Amino acid sequence: MSRVARLLNTRVEVWRTSTAPDGMGGWVETVTQVGTERARLAQPSASERVVAQQFGSRLTHVVYLNPGANVLRGDELRQAGRAFRVLAIFEPSEPETYLRADCERTQPEGAA
Repeated sequence: MSRVARLLNTRVEVWRTSTAPDGMGGWVETVTQVGTERARLAQPSASERVVAQQFGSRLTHVVYLNPGANVLRGDELRQAGRAFRVLAIFEPSEPETYLRADCERTQPEGAA
């Protein structure tokens, strides 16, 4: 068990987009749930937001996960009616401690 497991106080669904040929020369995108992971959602600091903006990204949340969590860049994390697009995944300098996912909160189409 990781050292931060006790701090992971919520669960997030992990959704991943995959593509497959449609048989007519095009592609079909499907979004499927690939699992559920324990997590902790946090707000990034002001300096983290500034750095993200300098690289053309919009960091709105930091999500901490167990090491080895099945989460990739581009995945969508969903929790209690909210959705977060994973911008990047980081492992700390000490391996097998936790994973950090920098995320952008997204709003579903048609939502106010």
